[in-house]
Formats: sequence, structure tokens, C-alpha cells
Amino acid sequence: MSREGELELVVDVGNTETVVGVFVSGEMEPIRHWRYSTSVPRTADELALLLRAFLRDGGLEPGAVLRSVVGSVVPAQTNLLRRCLVRIGKGDLFVVEPGVPLPIRLDVDEPRTVGADRIVNTLAARVLYGRDTVVVDLGTATTFDCITAEGVFVGGVIAPGLQSGQEWLGGRTAKLPRVPFGPPERVIGRTTEDCLRSGIFFSSIDAMDGIVDRIRQEWDPRDPLVVATGGLAVVVGPHSRTLERVDPFLTLVGLALAGRHMAGIAVV
Repeated sequence: MSREGELELVVDVGNTETVVGVFVSGEMEPIRHWRYSTSVPRTADELALLLRAFLRDGGLEPGAVLRSVVGSVVPAQTNLLRRCLVRIGKGDLFVVEPGVPLPIRLDVDEPRTVGADRIVNTLAARVLYGRDTVVVDLGTATTFDCITAEGVFVGGVIAPGLQSGQEWLGGRTAKLPRVPFGPPERVIGRTTEDCLRSGIFFSSIDAMDGIVDRIRQEWDPRDPLVVATGGLAVVVGPHSRTLERVDPFLTLVGLALAGRHMAGIAVV
């Protein structure tokens, strides 16, 4: 069990899944992480029970949580977590949203519309990499965040998620089966399922690489680092020609850094 006051609990709420991570205070890698479905209706009581169960299943005491940090693109879930997390641990609760003072800058036309995930990705990229970076976040949507070495978010791209082709075909065709998203053994399929799996996977990868190419041509004179994060980053990484690094927990690290900064701890 962890000693009292050692833990930071971070919650990254996406449209499809919510990712929960726990950090030992001051560290840069989560020691535990879990996922749950965002869309399942829950009360604050039920969610508090779920999070306590995650912590205890991971050998951690909820009372050891020093601070909790939320980044959310689903407003209803943000409000639910505000009510839930005050019951877990005994420290501060911080919510990352546009306007929160962090050591980054949003140099875009509508900064107040930038999602919390893109804000904390910017902070994490500044601290971890210290160079111009394109963060490719592979979630329900695929976002491409263009971040300077100084921690300035200058914009990017929002594209359909990698699994959108699978969902579209499954909903629009009568005879084509649903197939899991993942790399096939070969490009040329010998069955309908193999053909679908190959087409969905490689068209998604090639589209992602093509957008990175266009970003580089337009934005970068200095060859930015290209980093993948999100639930599918590990699956996609080995098959992409543009991804240079895979960091599946980059957003969680950014949330932890944001919480430390808001608590008055220098992070850069």
C-alpha cells in the first residue's frame, strides 16, 4: 500500500472511453491505469464506488490520493466527476479547461473551444520533448496537435477516428460482417473478413500518415517530432511510416503536470 498523501489521480474523459491513471506524486509515469465506458449512465455514488474499486484492486488506498485532476470533452461527465471525486482522497480537485492558467499558450482563433485533451497534450509535449511536436491522439476522433518547442499550441487537424470506417461499413451494408480493428497478416485478403480488416486498417494508417505529411509541408521548417498517444497508439505505431514515438499515456502525464502546476508546483 502507498503511504498517505503520495498519489495523484487523473481522469481523461473521452467521448467513448474514460481513462483513469494514478501517479506517485512527482513521477512521470502512471503506476496504474484503467478504462471504463463513458456512455454507461452512472450516478456520482456509483462512479465513486467504481473508482474506489479500481484503486483497491490496484493495491492502493483511496485515502492516499493527494489531488485529483480531470480533463473532459463531455460536460455532463465533468459535472459528475466534480461531485464524485470530492469523496475520494483528501486533497484538491482540479479541472482542466480553457482559461485555466498553465505554462502554455493557445495561439488559435478560438482558444476557448480547445479541448482539455489538447491543452494537456501541449503541456506534456513541452515538458517531455522540448521541441516542435505533432501529437497524434488516436481516440474516438483522431486529432493532430501542432505544438512548438516553447509550448504554444498553433492548431491542428481533427479527423474521423481510426475505427470509423469499420463502424460505417457495419451500419451501411447488409452482408459485410463487422471485424475487429487491427493489423491483418497480409494486405491481400483471401476471405471477406480478411479483405475488410486489411482495407479498414491500412486505409486508416495511410490517411493518418498523409495528414502528417501535409502538416509537415505546411507548418514545419524544422522537422517536428511525431508522437502517437491514445488507446490505439501501440497497435498503430509499428505500421506507420511517420510516427517516430509512441507514448500511450501522454495525456495522463499532461493531466498530472497540470494538477501539479495548479497546486503551485513548478513543472517547467
